[in-house]
Amino acid sequence: MDVGEYPMAAVTSCGSFGVNYNLEASFRMKRNSVSVVNKIVQSSPAVKQPKVGFYSSLSHTHMHTVLLDWGSLPHHVVLRIFQYLPLIDRARASSVCRKWNEVFHIPDLWRKFEFELNQSATSYFKSTHPDLIQQIIKKHATHLQYVSLKVDSSTESAEAACDILSQLVNCSLQTLGLISTAKPSFMNVSKSHFVSALTVVFVNSKSLSSVKIEDTPVDDPSLKILVANNSDTLRLLKMSSCPHVSSDGILCIADHCQGLRELALNYYILSDELLLALSSETHVRLEHLRIDVVSENPGQVEFHTIKKQSWDALIKHSPGVNVVMYFFLYEEEFEAFFREETPVTNLYFGRSVSKAALGRIGLNCPRLIELVVCANGLQTLDDELICIAECCKNLTALGLSECEVSCSAFVDFVRRCGKRLTHLSIMEDVLIPDGNYNLDEIHTEVSKYLGRIWFPDVLPIW
Repeated sequence: MDVGEYPMAAVTSCGSFGVNYNLEASFRMKRNSVSVVNKIVQSSPAVKQPKVGFYSSLSHTHMHTVLLDWGSLPHHVVLRIFQYLPLIDRARASSVCRKWNEVFHIPDLWRKFEFELNQSATSYFKSTHPDLIQQIIKKHATHLQYVSLKVDSSTESAEAACDILSQLVNCSLQTLGLISTAKPSFMNVSKSHFVSALTVVFVNSKSLSSVKIEDTPVDDPSLKILVANNSDTLRLLKMSSCPHVSSDGILCIADHCQGLRELALNYYILSDELLLALSSETHVRLEHLRIDVVSENPGQVEFHTIKKQSWDALIKHSPGVNVVMYFFLYEEEFEAFFREETPVTNLYFGRSVSKAALGRIGLNCPRLIELVVCANGLQTLDDELICIAECCKNLTALGLSECEVSCSAFVDFVRRCGKRLTHLSIMEDVLIPDGNYNLDEIHTEVSKYLGRIWFPDVLPIW
């Protein structure tokens, strides 16, 4: 049975996208209300009869309204409306008339789709009904171009996503995204099952431009298949936290995908060789490089250092590249970082950062645009912030939480940066009152140097 021909009760039972209203019933209700009004106008003695000309015009208007069937709307108008409807409402609307059912199957409606897969007992979002999934694969796989699979934390959902991937043999995708809404459930699927399913897409899709497969068991051989079939079109590749990928796999991507503009990966597979490959004359200028620095085994892993010459080669080749680094380390693990000039533009410290490492940032990160420190400890960061303000002339955004800065040092920092600080998010408990400023006074001084009203952020009390 076709999706567009589902009985209304069956479609409603899917419950995957919410329920709005029955368009056919609404249309009948509108038609009946017009008829009732017409009868009242004609028969009620309490209503003053209008002049003949006016009455004739009114009757013509009512008749025109009744005859103007929703089904007479042009295909392109109905198509535009359908594009804004969730699939469940689109399927129900397709049963209103034959014309709407025809629009329901126009390929343009099936170029983009997000499969939502979950175990209802443990997930907060609704799941795409299995019957609808099979109908999409059966009738519209050749139309799919932009596909994402969103799964919850269960292994069953990740396995179901792999089953869908393995059936996309007649599609030619341009974008593919695998999204874990909680813990990375794809990592619980057997590596062979996942790689086999992913390879189906890599082999059959010859024009992939965007691939997001973070927190998955993708491996080097599957990346080589991706390159073999999509080297001319691949522009974005996000694959952080993929433990089965080595530097050789990334080098294969960099060597053959000359149009690659965005890349996200773990620091442990970042190397001097990779940066030099991305800096070759044949490679396009990289626009975005994201690096996740994550501590899996605290104290057991020594992080390597990237040479300054390798960074310099990348910046010479791609002077406008954004180098974004996310750190999830412990304080004692920062020894290898920022010893030499590093062209990072955006820095995020999610767990903690040592006071010494922050001091080196001011001296060796001249391209820094954004800095977010989520935790530091109980040592004030006065000198480190002042150094960053003096040396990082491109800094426009700062976020501080769970660390300490004296009010005087913070005002001095803002004074040095001035109005180029377009984003300033500081939790109130970060600022420590001193002899010059208290919390009631600091917003006035900071606002003066920013040229706009500013207040520290306050954690809401629920």
